[in-house]
Amino acid sequence: MLVRLLYASRAVEAFDEVELAAILGKSRHNNPECGITGVLCYSQGVFLQVLEGGRSAVNKLYGRIVGDVRHTDVELLRYEEIDERRFAGWAMGQVDVARLNPALLLKYSERAGIDPYAVSGRVSMALFEEVVATASILRHP
Repeated sequence: MLVRLLYASRAVEAFDEVELAAILGKSRHNNPECGITGVLCYSQGVFLQVLEGGRSAVNKLYGRIVGDVRHTDVELLRYEEIDERRFAGWAMGQVDVARLNPALLLKYSERAGIDPYAVSGRVSMALFEEVVATASILRHP
């Protein structure tokens, strides 16, 4: 059974590009073996991530994320059984925050920024879907 999980968290300390690349690299290495796909967005100290895969694998990974001392304020925004993946193309895609159009962000929130704590999980998922549709995902080898 496939599931999709969306969560938000705050970084305990700001991540630089090197630290973020290390997290993404580890995810891209480990996720295919577990059958997990998804997309990560990091902006101004906030993580917003969608994970897809088998229920057990996604639940285990989320449990590790919740216990990761680099995160605080971890909130489950959405969890659902799915028939098919929306983010199957990425072991772990990364939102190119610099390419996001402020008008797109304003479509889903009060200000032109990413604040999953101020909107519903449904709204955050709609933002992810539109980001993918507008090709604002960084390509990695």
